[in-house]
Amino acid sequence: MEGSSSMLDAEAVADLVLLDPLTEESLVQTLQERFRRRDIYTYIGNVVISVNPYQSLPIYTPEKVEEYRNCSFFAVKPHIYAIADDAYRSLRDRDRDQCILITGESGAGKTEASKLVMSYVAAVSSKGEEVNKVKEQLLQSNPVLEAFGNAKTVRNDNSSRFGKYMDIEFDFKGEPLGGVISNYLLEKSRIVRHVKGERNFHIFYQLLAGASPQLLQQLKLRQDCGHYGYLDREGSSLPGMDDAANFHAMQDAMRIIGFSPTEVTELLQVTAVVLKLGNVQLSSSFQASGMEACSISEPQELHEICELIGLEPGTLERALCSRTVKARDETVLTTLTVPQGYYGRDALAKNIYSRLFDWLVKRINASIQVKSDKQRKVMGVLDIYGFEIFQDNGFEQFIINYCNEKLQQIFILMTLKEEQEEYVREGIQWTPVEFFDNSIICNLIENNTTGILAMLDEECLRPGVVNEDTFLTKLNQLLATHKHYESKETQNARRVTDASLPPRCFRIHHYAGKVTYNVTGFIEKNNDLLFRDLSQAMWAAQHALLRSLFPEGDPQKVSLKLPPTAGFQFKSSVAMLMKNLYSKNPNYIRCIKPNDTKSAMVFTPELVLAQVRYLGLLENVRVRRAGYAFRQLYGPFLQRYKMLNAQTWPRWDRGDREGTEVLLAGLEFPAEELAFGHTKIFIRSPRTLFDLERRRQERVAELATLIQKMFRGWRCRTQYQRMRKSQILISAWFRGHRQKNQYKQMKRSVLILQAYARGWKSRRLLRELKSQCRRHAAATTIAAHWRGYQARKTYRKYFRSSASTCLANFIYRSLVQKYLVGLAKNLPPLSVTDRTWPPAPYRFLDNTNQELKNIFYHWKCKKYRDQLSASRRAQLQARLCASELFKDKKTLYPKSLQQPFRGEYLGLKQNPKYQKLHAVAKDKLVLADSVRKVNRASGKVSTVGAKGDFLLVSDHLIELVTRLYQTFEATTGQALPLHITDRFSTRFPKGDVSITVVESPKASTNGPVCKKKGSNKMEVLVY
Repeated sequence: MEGSSSMLDAEAVADLVLLDPLTEESLVQTLQERFRRRDIYTYIGNVVISVNPYQSLPIYTPEKVEEYRNCSFFAVKPHIYAIADDAYRSLRDRDRDQCILITGESGAGKTEASKLVMSYVAAVSSKGEEVNKVKEQLLQSNPVLEAFGNAKTVRNDNSSRFGKYMDIEFDFKGEPLGGVISNYLLEKSRIVRHVKGERNFHIFYQLLAGASPQLLQQLKLRQDCGHYGYLDREGSSLPGMDDAANFHAMQDAMRIIGFSPTEVTELLQVTAVVLKLGNVQLSSSFQASGMEACSISEPQELHEICELIGLEPGTLERALCSRTVKARDETVLTTLTVPQGYYGRDALAKNIYSRLFDWLVKRINASIQVKSDKQRKVMGVLDIYGFEIFQDNGFEQFIINYCNEKLQQIFILMTLKEEQEEYVREGIQWTPVEFFDNSIICNLIENNTTGILAMLDEECLRPGVVNEDTFLTKLNQLLATHKHYESKETQNARRVTDASLPPRCFRIHHYAGKVTYNVTGFIEKNNDLLFRDLSQAMWAAQHALLRSLFPEGDPQKVSLKLPPTAGFQFKSSVAMLMKNLYSKNPNYIRCIKPNDTKSAMVFTPELVLAQVRYLGLLENVRVRRAGYAFRQLYGPFLQRYKMLNAQTWPRWDRGDREGTEVLLAGLEFPAEELAFGHTKIFIRSPRTLFDLERRRQERVAELATLIQKMFRGWRCRTQYQRMRKSQILISAWFRGHRQKNQYKQMKRSVLILQAYARGWKSRRLLRELKSQCRRHAAATTIAAHWRGYQARKTYRKYFRSSASTCLANFIYRSLVQKYLVGLAKNLPPLSVTDRTWPPAPYRFLDNTNQELKNIFYHWKCKKYRDQLSASRRAQLQARLCASELFKDKKTLYPKSLQQPFRGEYLGLKQNPKYQKLHAVAKDKLVLADSVRKVNRASGKVSTVGAKGDFLLVSDHLIELVTRLYQTFEATTGQALPLHITDRFSTRFPKGDVSITVVESPKASTNGPVCKKKGSNKMEVLVY
C-alpha cells in the first residue's frame, strides 16, 4: 500500500483498516469528516466505500481518468476509478477474470457507480472503429434499461427496480468485444400500484412526453398522464428530469445498439397496451343462476388495445371476464367476479411488461454479445439491491435480503480466502479469524427440504385451501427451535413477550439485524399465476412481438404442469450468480446514502450508521485487519521512508528487503509489531504506522529546508550567469539590427525612384492609346448613320401602302394573346360546384369566352366523374334518385342532404343478435335499419307493436324510400308509385283515420311525435 499523507490523516483515514480505535462511532465519524472535505470515497483494503453526494463533483474529468490510469491502487486518493483500473489491469495483464460487486440501498448511487466503472473501462481501453462501436453499444444499453427498469421512489428519483449483472468480454489485448446482461427480480408489481409520491417506470412518462403527435395517434395514446389509471394522477413531472429528452436519448440508444424501426415500433406498441390495460374498467352483473359475473363497462379502451395487437375484442373480453377450468377430460367455463377480473387484468399487465423487459434484455444481448469463439477474458459488473428493512417488509424484501445474505457470505469467504492466501505466500503464520458465519441463515432460507423457500413452494403446490396462515403454521412447526427464526407462536411457546412482533409475521436474524416479514401476499406473489385463457388470448394476437412473449398460449403446446414459482426462479438465478462470482476475482463497491431528503452534501450519522450495519462494514474491517493491519511491498515502503535512516538515505544500492530491515532496525519498533514476508513488510497496529508517518513528515520538513537553502544559492548563481550572457547577446543583436535598418532604408529609396519612372512611361502610353480609340469610334458612328440614311431613303415608298393592315393584325393578335394568357392564369377552381368564369375583356370575344366556359365546365365534370370509385358513384346515383323523388316535394328534404347514406345501421358484424341475419344477407344487403311503429289507438311509438299498427317511423326515411325505389326498379323494370303529402287518410274496420304531418319549431324528442286528436284524427309533429 503506497499510502500518501492524505491517506494516513489520523482524523480522516482514507483506509478504514488503519482506523484506531475501531468502533461503529469512529467509523461513521471518519466517513462524515471525509464527506465534509468532499472526499466521497474511502477504502477498506481493496473495497471502495462510496457516499452519494447528491450533486456533481469535478472528479470524473478526462484528466482524472489519466491520473488513475495504470496507477497503483493506493498511490492516489481513493476513487472508484482506482478499483476499476485495478480490475481492468488484473484482467488484461494477469489474465484473471474479474467481477465488481456494487451494493447499497436505493438512492445510494449504485447505478451511477456502475456507469462510472463502464465509462472508465471504455476510456482506458484501446481505440479503433470496431472497438469504439462495441464500447458505444455497451454504454448505450444503460439508457434503454433505465427507461424500462428504473422509476422514481421516495428514496431515489432514478431507482433501479431490478438487479443487473453485466459480463463485459475482452480479447487478449484488453479490447472490449461485447457483453452479456442478466437481470434479476424486476419489480413488476409497480406496474399496477405504487406508493404515493412515487412514479411508475420511466418509459411511460417518457413516451407520453417525448413521442410525436403522429406516434401517439398511431399508439392510440393521449399526452395527459392523468388519463391513465396505472400512472400517478397527482404529479407526473419530475424536477430535474426531462422525460422528452430522455425519450429521444433512449430512441438514439436503441438505434446505436441495433434495434430495427419495426422492433422499436412493436416495443412501444406493447408498452402502450400495458398502459391502456389500466383503463379497462369492469362492471358487475348477475346471471340467471344468481352467480355474480363481470363485463367490460367501457369497450372503447378494449377495442383500441385489440386494434394495436390484432385481436378480436370478443376474445380478449372473454379472457378477462371468464376462466376455463380443466379437470381431467372435462372443460368448464366459469365467470369471474369483478375483483377476480381486476386481478386477471393486473396479472396480465404485469406479465406482459415483465416478459417484455426480459425480451428487451435478450435483444440487447443479441447485439452486444460476442459472435466469435475466441478465448475471452471477462469482467462482470453487478448492480443489485442492498439490504432492506422497512416498516412493513413483504415477499420482495425477503427475496432481496436473501440475495444480500448470499453476497455477504461470498464477501466474507472470498476476503478471508484472499487474506489467508496472502499470508501463506508471504510466509507469515495465519491466525484464524473469528467471524459470524451466515451460512446458517442462507440454509434457513434455501434448504431444499426445510428451507423457507422450499416450504413456500410446497404450500403453493398443495391441493386444498392454501393461504398465508397455513404457510406460517408450517414454518412455526418446522423451525420452532431454529435460533435465527421466531414468530408470535414460537415466542409464546418459549414464554417470551415481544410486542414488536405482530401476528401473521415471522422474524429472521440476518447478519445485518433482525427483520420482521409480513406473510400477507407471499403465496400470491410466489405463485405469480396468469390464467391460461389470457396466455392463449395473447398468443392468438397478430402482433409478432406480443405473440412471442406467450409461447405457452399455443393450444398445440398446452401443458397442465404448473410454471416454476417466483421464489424458485430467483433461487436458481442467485445460485447461478454465485457460481459465476466464485469463478472470478471479486472487487467490491459499497454505496451509502447520506440522507433521506436527497439534499446535496448533507450527512445524517444515524442513517449512515444503519447502512454501515446493513453492509457489514465493521465486520469487513475486522476481517481485513486480522493479524496485521498494514502491508506493503518492500520497494515502495523503502522508497517512502528511506530518509528516516542515514544508512538508507539518500540512496540504497542493495536489496529492498535488506534496506527495509536496516531502516526499521534503526527506528527501534517492538519486534511483535513487525513481520517480514517474502515480498512485503507487515505492520500490526495502525498506531505504529501513524508514528512512522509522523517521523517521516518531520524529516521531510528538515529535508525541505535543506533543499530550499541549496536551491536559493543555485538560483542566484544561475541568475548572474544568465544576465551576463544576456548582455553579450543583446549587444551583438543590436549591432546587427542597426546595419539591417540602414540597408532596408537604401533599398526602399531605390524602389521609390524606379516606381516613379515606370509610372511616367505608362501614363504617356495610355494617353496615346485613348486618342486612337476616340478617332476609331467617331469614324464608325459616321459610317453607321450614312448607311441608315441610304436604307430609309430606298424603302420609304413601300412602308405607307400596307401600314394600316399590319397594325390592325398586330393589335388584334396582341389582344387575343393577352386574353388567353390572362385566362390561363385566372382559371376558376376545379370544384364541379363552382360555376364562376372570368368575363371577356372585349365584346368581340363574348362568343369565344362563352364557348371556352362550356368546354372547361364539361372537362371538370368529366375529370370528377373519372376519379369516382364504384362505391362513391353508386352513392351519388342514389343521391340523384333521392333528389328526383323528393326535391320540391318534401319540405324537410333539404335538411337531410348533410346526412350520408350508410346502408348498414344495425352493426350486423359486431352484434351477436344479427349474426344469422348477416350470414343470410351477406353480399345481397341493400339497407339494414330499425323502424318504430305507431299504435293507431294511442299514438305511442314503440319498437315492437301489436296487431293493427299502420304507421312506420324511420330516422333515415329518405335513404329507405330511395333504396326501396331503386331495388323495385332494378327488379321489375318499372317505377315504384310514390305519393308524397302531408295529409292523408286510411281506412280501418272501425272507420277512417285522418293523418296530418305538422312541422314543429323545435325538437322535444329524438324523433317524430304522434298525437291522437279524437278517435278519427292524428297529428305527426316533425322538426
